[in-house]
Amino acid sequence: YMPTALQVLKSDFFRALAHPTRISLLERLVQGERSVQELQAALTLEQPIVSQHLAALRARNVVTVRREGTLAYYALRSPLVADLLRVARELLNQQLSESQSQSQSLLRELKREDRRG
Repeated sequence: YMPTALQVLKSDFFRALAHPTRISLLERLVQGERSVQELQAALTLEQPIVSQHLAALRARNVVTVRREGTLAYYALRSPLVADLLRVARELLNQQLSESQSQSQSLLRELKREDRRG
């Protein structure tokens, strides 16, 4: 099997998102443009860590940067990123609900087995 160039591009895009800190940064940027300092304070992370993750997102064209003097302000490149995060939350909510339902069913079955002994 040989992946297509488009599949590789998609994979690279999702790999850029595949870090909890980057998801947190994007969730903050859904609310609007933020400076590195604002993002740092919101996530209680050191500036180099925040900058490293923002650089990874910028390299994949997920965010944009605007410089004003010595400050750098980041924003989502497209509002579709917010839609992607929303859809991911909905999918996870559905999966967790189904998983919880299955777990409860298995737990009831286990308790019935215990009573039969």
